[in-house]
Amino acid sequence: MGWIWWALHITHARHLRKTKEYPPVTSRRWIAVAAAFLAAPALAGCAAGFDATTNQPYAPAEAQVLIDKDAYGKSGIHIPQAFILGPDSGAQIPWRGSAPVYLNILNTAGAPDTLQAVSAGNMGTVKVTAPIQLPSNTLVNTGKPTPQIMLEAIPKSLRGGETIKLDLQFANAGVVSMNVPVVTRSREFKDYPPAPGATAAPTPTPTPSATAAEEGH
Repeated sequence: MGWIWWALHITHARHLRKTKEYPPVTSRRWIAVAAAFLAAPALAGCAAGFDATTNQPYAPAEAQVLIDKDAYGKSGIHIPQAFILGPDSGAQIPWRGSAPVYLNILNTAGAPDTLQAVSAGNMGTVKVTAPIQLPSNTLVNTGKPTPQIMLEAIPKSLRGGETIKLDLQFANAGVVSMNVPVVTRSREFKDYPPAPGATAAPTPTPTPSATAAEEGH
């Protein structure tokens, strides 16, 4: 195999000297093939990482951003962060339970706007404590000092990882719809107040081998 590689290398070098194109088409093809070859193990590793069987609870921690028709924002409303806070990892929000909705909203229009109501279709009712005022070019967090939007009477238990479509009714911008993920109360969300009524995460049960090792000490 070594002499074949050497012959290909010499042929490619001669081709480079004959052509005025830099980098030549052949060279670019070699680069592309080499890059694909080198990337293959990395991609295989990623696939193994995401698809590998695990007993650990799934803990999604990805909030959503308002994207409409491949553009950021809609009708002057930008939402750089949106999520529904679910239970702790391994726990659940029970059937007919409640979960707070957290939105960061930026009204980029020249005039103030108001978030008047929110609906979630057949995924429960949404209670907004009061119309949320949105001054022009001011970032508003609907979860401070306490959550102002609550998804209630959820028709199924939530464990995190689900997505719920919310329709946001603005006084000026009209209806803005977005799919909002349910994230577990972990990692960057671990310091948020627990969702009301969420079950407690199960306590890990020590394995017999681990128990025996501890007793041995």
